[in-house]
Amino acid sequence: MNKKQVTLFGSSGLIGGFLLSELLANASLEKIVVVSRRALILSHPKLEVRLINFSSQKEVEGVVENSSVVFSCIGTTQARVKGDKDAYRKIDYDITLSIAKACKTKNVSSFLYVSSAGAKRSSAGFYLKLKGEIDDAVIALNLPSTTILRPSLLLGKRNEFRFGEKIAQLVMPLFAFLLPKKLRPIKGEKVAKAMIDLSKSSQKGTHILENNSLI
Repeated sequence: MNKKQVTLFGSSGLIGGFLLSELLANASLEKIVVVSRRALILSHPKLEVRLINFSSQKEVEGVVENSSVVFSCIGTTQARVKGDKDAYRKIDYDITLSIAKACKTKNVSSFLYVSSAGAKRSSAGFYLKLKGEIDDAVIALNLPSTTILRPSLLLGKRNEFRFGEKIAQLVMPLFAFLLPKKLRPIKGEKVAKAMIDLSKSSQKGTHILENNSLI
């Protein structure tokens, strides 16, 4: 396994964008494989963009092969899927689990991905329930090393406009000091840097980083 190669899923999002910048600046890495459905408007000597069909397990396995670490920032929104919960699940749950299974098949040393604060299978809300189901399914695979990050509201400039989230980003920081750390908003860049730091650890087993730990 090439310890100087990593694979990144979800580079177009807030955390993924920061994560990609950090990885490209990392002198110890020789290749960063970015997996996407669409071509990236970005060029770099260390960057290899792989366009795949995410419903093909074989293709997912192909892009994680030879990487020592796999990062995933995969996630969608109700607006993107137009309220279709089945479509939402196919992206957040199916793709994340597919990546985790590929890591197991290809003997990837470490898998790190972004979940959500409050993720719990027993939650009454669709989003947090789904995130909890994803976490449980990935944990059940018993990968060599799994790190799950559960940030709260993310702060930072996104490539897409999300009205509700934009309002929350403006209002929540004003009252953040009143909230427990597990609910305080956190900068997307901070989560990305935490992923980089955690990926350097040789810890085995499953580790869950709640928002208060990330802060």
